[in-house]
Amino acid sequence: MTQTDDDALPWSHPLRLAELPARKPTRFDISPEAETRAAIAAWAGIEALEGLRLKGELTPSGRNDWRLEAAFEARVVQPCVITAEPVTTDLAEPVLRRYLADLPEPTGDEVEMPEDDSAEPLPAVVDLAAVALEALELALPLYPRAPGAELGESVHAEPGVAPMTDEALRPFANLKSLLRGKTDAPGED
Repeated sequence: MTQTDDDALPWSHPLRLAELPARKPTRFDISPEAETRAAIAAWAGIEALEGLRLKGELTPSGRNDWRLEAAFEARVVQPCVITAEPVTTDLAEPVLRRYLADLPEPTGDEVEMPEDDSAEPLPAVVDLAAVALEALELALPLYPRAPGAELGESVHAEPGVAPMTDEALRPFANLKSLLRGKTDAPGED
């Protein structure tokens, strides 16, 4: 993720590429303060963000391109999808972005997704916080579960009607009853 609308994101840490050394890497280690973490948690739709860190380097590559390599770490608190209890999850992901000056723009009505998802057009400014927020969104568990939380089976039916169970809905559930009636004696069909 590169230059974005600062009003949409709760955190920003921009680096202007023209102001960075052209022959050596620029190292960074960023973490938001507690107030900003609370704003990020609200933005991401989670209960809390106990920690977030993006540590790495932005390195010139060739004449005009740049390469961002970093380690993303976060500790998030989300509600359990079953019990709604708070679930704390530690996230850790490698982050790789290649900012290319000569990245061809897709043309036509239908565009295929490129195989290399780390390549992006070269921006004037790389927002490290936006990169960290994108990594957070991609790493968040979709269905966090508290330890020991399991879905039970709920069976409902109108009075006088046999309820459908999960077992009865399985595609080969009837085969079990058919196999019970079959004997293994030779010559019987």
